[in-house]
Amino acid sequence: MATDSPTAAALQEELLRRARSRTARPAPADEAVRQGPTPLSHAQRRMWLMDRLGRDGGSYSVPFATRLRGPLDLDALAAALTSLVRRHEILRTRYGQQDGEPYQEVLPAPEALALRVVETDEEGAPALLAEEAHRPFDLAAGPVPRALVLRHGPQDHTVMLTFHHIAIDGSSLETVAGELGVLYAAAAEGSAAGLPSPPPQYADFARREQAAADRLAQGLSHWAERLDGASPLPLPRPAQPPADTGARPAGTRTVPLDPQVPAALRALGQEHRATLFTVALAGAFAALHRFTGRDDLVIGVAGTHRQGADMRGLVGLCVNTLPVRVNTAGDPSFTALVARVRDALLDAQQGREVPFDLILERLGATARDTDGTPLVRVTADVLGAPTTLQLPGTEGEYIDVSAAEAKFDLSFGLVDGAEPAGLVQYSRTALDEAAAAALGGHYAALLTAVAADPGLRLSRLPGEPPARRGETGHPAEALLRAHPEVAEAVVVEPAGGPLLAYAVLREIGGPAPAVLRSHLRAALARELVPAAVTLLDVMPRTAAGTVEVSRLPGMPSAPAPEGERAEAVTEGFAALLGQAPGPDDDFFLLGGHSLIAVQLAERLRQALKLPLTGLDILQARTPRAVTALLDAREAERAAAPTAAPSRPRRAREGTVLVTGGTGGVGAFVLRELAARGRPVLALARPESAHLVAAQGVDVIEGDLTDLDGLRKAVDSADAVIHAACTFTRPEVDVTAMAAMIGAWSRGPFVFVSSVDAYGHPEGEWVAEESAPRGPLSGYGQAKADCERLLLRAAGAEGRGGASAVRSPLVWGAHQRLRDQLRWGATGLLYQAAREGRPITLPRPGTGGHAWYGAAWVHAAALARAVVSCLDAPVHGVANAVSGHLAWRDLATELTALLGSDSEIRDTDEVHPDLDHRWHYHSGRLAPSLVAQPGEDWRAVLAAMVGPEED
Repeated sequence: MATDSPTAAALQEELLRRARSRTARPAPADEAVRQGPTPLSHAQRRMWLMDRLGRDGGSYSVPFATRLRGPLDLDALAAALTSLVRRHEILRTRYGQQDGEPYQEVLPAPEALALRVVETDEEGAPALLAEEAHRPFDLAAGPVPRALVLRHGPQDHTVMLTFHHIAIDGSSLETVAGELGVLYAAAAEGSAAGLPSPPPQYADFARREQAAADRLAQGLSHWAERLDGASPLPLPRPAQPPADTGARPAGTRTVPLDPQVPAALRALGQEHRATLFTVALAGAFAALHRFTGRDDLVIGVAGTHRQGADMRGLVGLCVNTLPVRVNTAGDPSFTALVARVRDALLDAQQGREVPFDLILERLGATARDTDGTPLVRVTADVLGAPTTLQLPGTEGEYIDVSAAEAKFDLSFGLVDGAEPAGLVQYSRTALDEAAAAALGGHYAALLTAVAADPGLRLSRLPGEPPARRGETGHPAEALLRAHPEVAEAVVVEPAGGPLLAYAVLREIGGPAPAVLRSHLRAALARELVPAAVTLLDVMPRTAAGTVEVSRLPGMPSAPAPEGERAEAVTEGFAALLGQAPGPDDDFFLLGGHSLIAVQLAERLRQALKLPLTGLDILQARTPRAVTALLDAREAERAAAPTAAPSRPRRAREGTVLVTGGTGGVGAFVLRELAARGRPVLALARPESAHLVAAQGVDVIEGDLTDLDGLRKAVDSADAVIHAACTFTRPEVDVTAMAAMIGAWSRGPFVFVSSVDAYGHPEGEWVAEESAPRGPLSGYGQAKADCERLLLRAAGAEGRGGASAVRSPLVWGAHQRLRDQLRWGATGLLYQAAREGRPITLPRPGTGGHAWYGAAWVHAAALARAVVSCLDAPVHGVANAVSGHLAWRDLATELTALLGSDSEIRDTDEVHPDLDHRWHYHSGRLAPSLVAQPGEDWRAVLAAMVGPEED
């Protein structure tokens, strides 16, 4: 038993007694696992899109750390965490995608969750905690919480649990902490935990939310009316983003408050029928008014969907952003502002059931400014005592592990605790550092001032707008601004054109353009006088507050971009948005949204072989800007220094490069290589690299679209096992194979191919290396083309032998293989059995064929066969088949495993997914394919349908 208790014999004996007690108790029966996918809630969908858009994988991690002093029973902690995940399905849920739409699926409860224990002193703890907090999750595999224990001494530990925000929110964290304490105590004592069972499950909430979607029309109309005409706030952006924004993207300014300030603000609220939160929110509106000079303001506040007793104890993402709109016009007193904020907040609460994402969809393009700035970019909250883990026999101390991310551009916070403070958190790319520092000080001073004198008018409160940069340039501009009837003015000089002036008057009926130009002519030299003065209703500005020159009337438009990248961008916009765009047409105004941004980025990334994310699309927004971004990345690629011709130094001789290590086949290949003690270099995407990083496995980041990365990876290894495949982009697969072969200069090369490369053979039995017979699917043709490239190059120029291992359906206890069973070639049978629908199969003899079914191979057997080819290449094509199974046998087994009452019927029609009637010889790799215990077809299907074992 792992424990860090005192070494006294009596205490050790007591802990051993508890451990034996726990061991003697039978494990609780696993709750029924929900079968099949469930739609995502709107809040989850937003998190999923952020992940797909290309946000850093750690951006939405939720670290929860507590320093525990006292004896800590690590076995009891692991048992408690396992029980917690068993209780709450959302903590063992994965997120997939089918036909472009995301879904969530509950995974079986794990037998046990492991704790990662690291010895470190107090000084080394922050770096380890930050590293763990920023380690990304793979949503497709399931965001089961990660547990890290730092041991500082025998009775001094820091425990950190890390969740993904898609599965948890602040209220959930309190539930998790409370239940862990109860479960830990029960595990330590060997007794049953006194928790209500079963708790509400998040998938049920998501289903209810979707079912209620058609009843939100009135609420959406309310929000559309309430936010009509609202616009994003201008914030002064830095002239140049700080150089360290990658490591520290968010900043925080915290100013201590006198301990009496929160109490005074709370008393102020009681006098005006308002909560402390309402008063703090009014303080944020006042500070924002003083900072921006704007009267019409929108601040987002956190709402919740947790309503009623049936939601008590629910773990999951139930937060909802409520936009609160307040007008500060008329220089009201702070108490009058509190009343306005109270009424606006109550109004917003009436529409709390409407998901924020639906509000944005209803607002359409008006939910963002022309430069992409969102309507809700500022939030406010009151921060109470942080949640800590309280375990019996220990004292818990909260440890702040900031994810260093700002979810909004600017957030105000009133810290209501033992050490009260006013703080602002901000995105360092959205708000100037000096302006943020001043705002933090002004906010704290403002709270102090209204606590002492709540009758102060807004104009007398601390705070002032930061000076705008670049607005003191041209003499004509300064003269126009100095005119008593001119509110704003700017002078620009277009390339090759005359000076142009633009002005906004303070009142209707002010001086005409000719009068203003005469004013300038009387004071300035002729060459400094603009050719024209144009009056505007409002000066177009960027989110940073600077004049957006491109939107000024009369400015000459730049020519449309040309070239391969410009054409690809225009074609992508047109294909996905349904209309041909102009070079400066806005993505959102054309009907774009987050999912289309993801699809457009993937389309362009595949076509141009340049890095691009959905987030890039949302930020660039126009075809011109997207093209410019791609041009810049192509220039960066071209300017990159050429690698030295010498081969990169390898850490270990005999290293095997494995592609596709995060997939089902690749995972089993990595296990087999590890079992044989072979050094491995695994190619993996950056967001999935941690899934294959382990002892004996080095990771090189890349994928099949990164041809230079593929070449470098091949050149750094002594052998290659190529198991990666796009499945849906054959041109990518063939191009990647050509690049890898071009870099292959030594050792064997094993390619995991498919029996689809045979096409539609004429006979029932197919010999190894039989010629293909059409028609071939795109997937099968790509496999055949890759094989030809490989076998043609084998043995030449120092290369070793080549093996193309053709596999049929691959079955094994891995989530990717489970997905293929559920949604791939056998998905027709699986989904019908899961839903209890009739299963219709082709009758033997239909079309003159005596048998219909599928060949299959166990993933472990396939891995043995593939790895055996490193030492004994087949110098050609070999089949890897464990057996052949009739569709009726497979359907019968699936209905039994799923507890389905589906009726199995025969028909004379053949569904395209079931039109398979061939058996494959597999003599060349027969020794490696001999079934090991547990590799029969019934056992592997049970492992794939039942609880995970990998």
